Amino acid sequence: MDTKTLEPILAEHPFFKDLKPEYLSILVGCASNVRFEANEMIFQHGGPADKFYIIRHGEVAIEVHDPRRHVIRIQTLRDGDVFGWSWMFAGRSSHFDARALILTRAIAMDGECLRGKFNNDHSLGYEMMLRFTPVIIRRLEAASMQLLDIYK
Repeated sequence: MDTKTLEPILAEHPFFKDLKPEYLSILVGCASNVRFEANEMIFQHGGPADKFYIIRHGEVAIEVHDPRRHVIRIQTLRDGDVFGWSWMFAGRSSHFDARALILTRAIAMDGECLRGKFNNDHSLGYEMMLRFTPVIIRRLEAASMQLLDIYK
């Protein structure tokens, strides 16, 4: 699919709501369609963090591995959810595992491409940080809740 056709899809997504049209035009150049089969790992803790994803259709489990308990699911994400924020920070390695639970179609946003755009336009970078902060907070809150359950 031509990346130009992704612009209206991104424009309709709540994550990009009220984003200046010129910013959206810049970001779409970093976007691509991706597909993950059921049980396919999207990324793993400690592995490279180079993208974030917008689920178009499917389900993704955000998980951590505990050698005593095997896999602990932090959250199950569905259509419209955004995941993968580690690409934004030094070290750029994933903090969690992400695994498709069923056939999942998503839009992948390339982190290196995005960082380049943000370096060229700090206002765009700031705007995206404001949008990612709630995603990061929700993920960490979900992880905290799971830890409370484990150590009860």
